This record gives sequence, structure tokens and C-alpha cells, in this order.
Amino acid sequence: MASRAINGRVEAGATGTRWLDDYRALAPQGDMLAAAERLDRAAWEAAFEELAALPGNGLSGARERAQRHADDIGTAYRAAGENEERRWPLSPVPLLIGAEEWRGIAEGMAERADLFEGVIADIHGEQRLVAEGVLPAMLVTGSPLFLHPMVGLTPPGGHQLHFVAADLCRGPDGRWRVLADHLRVPVGAGYALENRLAMGRTLGGLPSRMNVERHAPFFAAMRAGIAAACRRAEPRIGLLTSGKLNPSYPEQAHLARYLGFLLVEGADLAVRDDQLYVRTIAGLKRIDALWRRIDPRLIDPLAFDANSTIGVPGLVDAMAAGNVVIANAPGVGVLESPAFAAFLPALGERLLGRAPSLSSIGTWWCGDPDARAQVLSSLDQLLIGPAFAGPAVAGLPDGAVLGATLDGAARERLAAAMALRPQDYVGQEVAELSTMPTACGEGLLPRPFSLRVFAARGGDGRWVVLPGGFVRIGDQPDARAAVMGEGSWSADVIVHGPDPVAPVSLLQPTDSVELRRNPGTLPSRVADNMFWLGRYLERGEALLGVIRVLFGHSISADTGAALAPETVERLVTIIADTGAAERPPSHRRRDLVDFGREAMEAVDGWGSVRAINRMATGIGGVSRDRLSADMVRLLDAPHPTTGTLLDRAGTLQRRYAALAGLSAEHMGRTDAWRFHDLGRRIERALAVTRTLLAVDLRRANAEDLSTLLDLANSQISYRQRYLMGFARVPVIDLIALDPGNPRGIAFQVETIVGHLAKLPVLNDAGIAEPQQRIAARLTAGIAMASAERVDRGWVLEINQQLQKLSDAIATRYFLQGAQALREAGLTLA
Repeated sequence: MASRAINGRVEAGATGTRWLDDYRALAPQGDMLAAAERLDRAAWEAAFEELAALPGNGLSGARERAQRHADDIGTAYRAAGENEERRWPLSPVPLLIGAEEWRGIAEGMAERADLFEGVIADIHGEQRLVAEGVLPAMLVTGSPLFLHPMVGLTPPGGHQLHFVAADLCRGPDGRWRVLADHLRVPVGAGYALENRLAMGRTLGGLPSRMNVERHAPFFAAMRAGIAAACRRAEPRIGLLTSGKLNPSYPEQAHLARYLGFLLVEGADLAVRDDQLYVRTIAGLKRIDALWRRIDPRLIDPLAFDANSTIGVPGLVDAMAAGNVVIANAPGVGVLESPAFAAFLPALGERLLGRAPSLSSIGTWWCGDPDARAQVLSSLDQLLIGPAFAGPAVAGLPDGAVLGATLDGAARERLAAAMALRPQDYVGQEVAELSTMPTACGEGLLPRPFSLRVFAARGGDGRWVVLPGGFVRIGDQPDARAAVMGEGSWSADVIVHGPDPVAPVSLLQPTDSVELRRNPGTLPSRVADNMFWLGRYLERGEALLGVIRVLFGHSISADTGAALAPETVERLVTIIADTGAAERPPSHRRRDLVDFGREAMEAVDGWGSVRAINRMATGIGGVSRDRLSADMVRLLDAPHPTTGTLLDRAGTLQRRYAALAGLSAEHMGRTDAWRFHDLGRRIERALAVTRTLLAVDLRRANAEDLSTLLDLANSQISYRQRYLMGFARVPVIDLIALDPGNPRGIAFQVETIVGHLAKLPVLNDAGIAEPQQRIAARLTAGIAMASAERVDRGWVLEINQQLQKLSDAIATRYFLQGAQALREAGLTLA
């Protein structure tokens, strides 16, 4: 076995060397691999040896393996204007950067972040840079990202910036420069983390072979930096998101889970007496800091955009009072404008005593007459774009454009528009990008790339730079940054060096951590989502069960039903009463099949199995921080479209069973799980009552009773207990009153009571709350009933009490507009 492993390693090394030699023969000047020095070249050889050692079909197999690991982690993104998430495209070939080269990048990023902090502090403070002519006033006040209410406001902790990012390019000469800065909502750190996790599973031998710098210390420092600005020793920190339609929502959910932040939306939060609170099932809980991931203009309708429906009224007042840290502070995005790059050398000289070592690509702001003349005279060599982030400007309807691509008429329109409002335009150097090896089919091809780097303020106030970030790779050989755009692939970035790296993790040593079995704060919105996810899954499964009973006894294809006409009518009634489908015109074979197909697959409306699943999928999409990747994947699975009606029903039934198993066996017994299970129990009990109401219990025949057992999934339980045929009283007792039947009403009510007893209450008086009183009434009604006397009136009362219970739970625990701020005896912590 040892010799086989050695031979396999030797063979992988030979394959990796062949790949590298073939690649070097075609790589252009300045390519990252071709230009690597001796130590870096050895790192590339180790990386390709690891790639070659992977089982599968060469580079294409490695690519599939890396993509599968990214999918398993749940990495995804949404393109602007789209509703469906896309897979995060991950290349198996990482970008390797030596520690010495990286040191220059990291120092340049920290210096640049300090410069930005000084500039934005001046813009929001004394404004000397404008007064002294270092910075044109038009560049500040003319920007749509300038937020005047922030002038004169000092953020808690004194820092405007806590987290910054920049897109870097490496030229063929090996020099790194900045393509763009990201200060408003820096996106991508989660993708860098997920890329590292996926690559760790794909190329697990690299860290020990190459002394790979780890990501965990950076995220620990970032968390400590935000906490250090808060007034409480153990602050509660939230990640503020606009919701599932945000293009990077999956990344935000992953980061919140990894960092231990609450993932919150504006509707989860409320300001009271200049304090920020999150609405939870236990009342209002104080929030000390927010990592803001939404447009700053939308965070507070009282301070900025009055039309915002996703912000928190009064949030800026709470910040001004020093009671909540917002990272980054609103208004810092004014520095993102491309025109600012033209002034960074002068700003660096003024504030740092030197120009930034990590410089921007050449930029000329057309608000300056000399710069405008240079831009117009060099149009063919420049990229022409808007000076400010925001809507398109005249002459550039589609945004930035290569000047060389403009025809005569377009040039005239641009020159005329520029003459009217020159301050709206910049000319920028067309940056040439270095290339890196990329797996294309069974070979390696050089492709241009850009690198996104992240810096965070640590607990000591100094900047820490993530060792790596992630790269975006173009799918065409054209190495101009303006042509590559956003890129088509991503890759991990590995910073390596000669010195061993300590195995740092966000997990503290077990002997230094205070044990805790309380999972933490549960926002009301999350409880609401978990509750309705449980209800929708049970509702879909119950409806599918009725459809399968209607057809399943007699058909292996779409042929019809062999049940008695009275039983068919009862099943049709159950389905139609749920709103899943219109009643069929008759009970003929084709009419019933059309009816069943509509109930299972109708796209419009809200009652079909497909529609119910769509609602469950929507909840899964906003609950990534609470659900496992397997559960999200099952919820996202497309509706089956192949096979007969029963084949498709079987596929869905197995999916429901898998989801139930994951929730029962893999979800921690937290309050989030309790609400999920509460939803399941209430919906399951309601389904049984609907079934009982469809049958005349006093005159039920054997087929009616058999159907009741089928719909309640209790056939096996009944047959194990009773050797005789179907009898009315035993059947009713089993599915309505027996607390030992996990599919019966009594079991659901008993479980509901147990859950409610463990959920928080708003006062300590010991008086039952409405939901507890209703549950107690249900318990008494079942305990006092006898199977002989159960009739339609009893079942109807149970059904109504269950619906009242659902409403009472919603009123008590879920968001009810401003009600959480008016609630008597409200818990504030």
C-alpha cells in the first residue's frame, strides 16, 4: 500500500509538471505562473501536483470536483434583475502569491484605508480639504452619494470605516494597482471564505505543504473591531440585509452564521429612546452594532430617502446618540466615485505626507479644463465613464465605454454633453491585466484576472488585511480590464511563504470558553418564517397524500380511480376545499386526472402542491443562516416534470420525507426548531380534522374508514392493533384521540403544549398567555372526548380552536407592525 501511494504521488508529480511545462510554452509575458520566481514556482508545482492527484478525469474532473464542493457549501449569487440564484463558478486552480509580494499589497491596502478614513472624516467634519482647494467642492456636493445629514456627526468609536475592499489589477510589469474602491457595501468577503472552504476540500494537502495564510484571524479581528466601538462589553451585533433578493444574500447568510451575527432586515428592528432593538420572540433586545449590507440612503427614511421601506426610522438618531455602531458609516460611499482617483495622490501628500503606495489606474476628471482637453485629445487610448456612481450620463447611455469604439456621431454627442456638464465625466487608463492559468476543458489556458482584497479594522483600531481575497477570471483572452468586466469564474487566492502558519480558528480553545447551551436571540421574523415553513411543508404533503389516495389504489399510469363514487366525491371535496383546483365537471377518468394534475402542478394561484412548495422555497431562501445546506438544496429542487402523475407524486413524497427527516434529526432543539415544529403540528392536526369533516362519522363504511387511515398515515398502526376489519370507533380513536399515534390529533396537541411551555413569556406573573389558554382548551377537549361520541360538531370545534391557536401564536410572537413597541410589560434587554 505504501509503495502504491508513493507511485501515485510520483505519477501525479509528473502529470503536474507536464501541465506546467505545456502552460509555460503558451503563457504571455507577465503571466503569474510564467513570471514566478524560484520559491513561487515550487508552490505552483505543489499545487498542480495536488490537482493531478485528484481522482477523476484530469483538469475537467478537478473543475467538477471544486464546483461540487462549492455547491455543497451552498455558495450562490443572484445577477442583477434576476429572481433565481446561480451557482457560484469556482475554478480549481488557485492564484498563488508569495508572502513578500503580498506584504506590499497588504501595507498598501492599510495605508489606503487610513487615507480614506482621513478624507471622509474631513468631509463630514471641518472640510479643510475643500476650503484649501485640495478637493473640489463639486466633487463632494455634486455626488449622489454625498449624504448631507452626516456632516457634523461623529460615529460611535470615532471611526467612519470598519471594512473596505478594492479591486486590484496586476500589470504585465508585475505592478499592482487599484481598479476600483468599495466602501459603501463592500461585497465578497463571504465568497472568499467559501472559496477557501471549497478549495480546502478539493486540495486538502496544500496548507501543510505551502504554509498557507489562514482567513480566520482576519474575521476574528473584524468582529473585535466592531465590538470595540460598542458601549457594552458583550455587544449584540447584527448583519443588516435587504433580504433574499439582494444579489449577495447567500454570502451574507454565510457570513452571519460564521461570525455569529444576527441576520436582520429593517422590519426586524425598531428604535426606541435613541436605542436600537431587534424584535424577538422574547420582546425587544438591544442591538449594539450593525454591519450594514444595504444602500446607506435606504437605512433610515427619516434621515435620507423617505420612500425607503427597508430601513429603520430613527436609526441615524440612535447612531448620533452613540448607541449603535454602523459599519460602515453612511456617507463614506462618496469616495467610491471614479473621479476621486484623480485626486488621491494630492490627498495622500496632504494627509499622509506621501502619495499612496498602492496607486489607482490613471484617471482624469473632466471637471478640470486641462484634464478634459487631455481626455478629448486621447480618446482612443482611454476608457470614458461617469465621474460619479449612479444613473447613466448623457452620451454614455450604457455606462463606461472604450473611447476607441465610439464612431464619429457618438464622439460628437459625447463632446457636446461633456461641454455642458464636464464634471460628470472621467477618462481612465485602459488597464492591461496579467493572466493566470485556468482549467479550460482538459488543458490550461491563460486568462486575465482581477483581485478583490479586503481590509477590516481590528480591535486595536489598526487595519488587518485578509490574506488572499478572491479573483475574478475572464473567459476570453483579451486582457483589458474594461473588456473582462465582472469575469466569468472565481478562484481562491493563496498567500504562501517559507514560515509555518499557526492553525488559527474562530473557535476558541475549549478551556477558555464559557459554556453556553442557549442558542441566542431569535428574531420574530425568523420565528415567523420557521413556523410557516413547517406549515407549508405539512400542507403540501397532506395535499399530495389526498391526491395519491385518490389515484394510487388503481393506476400505475394516468388512467383513473377505482374507489366508490362516494369516497371519490369526499376526496375531491377535500382537495377542492383547499383551493388547490376547481371541482371537476364529473368523476370520469379524464376529468379526475385533469383535476389531480391541476391540484399538484398548477402554476397560478396558491393552493396547488407546486404553489405551496414555491412558498416554502421562498422561506428557505431567506433562512439560509438557520437551515442546513442539504435542506436548502431540497427546498430549491425543481418541481418534477417527467414520468406519470403518480411518478411525480412519488418524487415529491420522498422529498417531503427527506425534509421531515432533516428537520427532525439535524435541527438543534432551539426556539427556531420549536416554531418550525409548531407549524408542522398545527398543520398536521388541521389536515386530520379536514379529513374527518369530509366523512359522515356516524355512517362511515369500511371504505370510508380505510380512506381515513390512509390519509392519516395510520394503516399500519391500526392493523397492528386490531385483527378485525375496519370499525368506526377504533379508527376514530386512533386518528383523533390516541396520544401515542404520531399522525393523530391528540399527539399533535400534546406536542404543541410542550413547545409552548418552553417558549418565552412577556411577564413573570405566571398567568397563561392566550396561546397557552387555547392549547389548554384543546387538551381538555381531547381528554374529555370519547371515540363513540366524536361527531362533526366536535371535530369542527377542534378545527376552529387550532386556527385560533395559530392566530394567537402569530399575534404573540411574530411581527405586527409597531405593536411590539406598544406591548405592555415588554421585555427590554
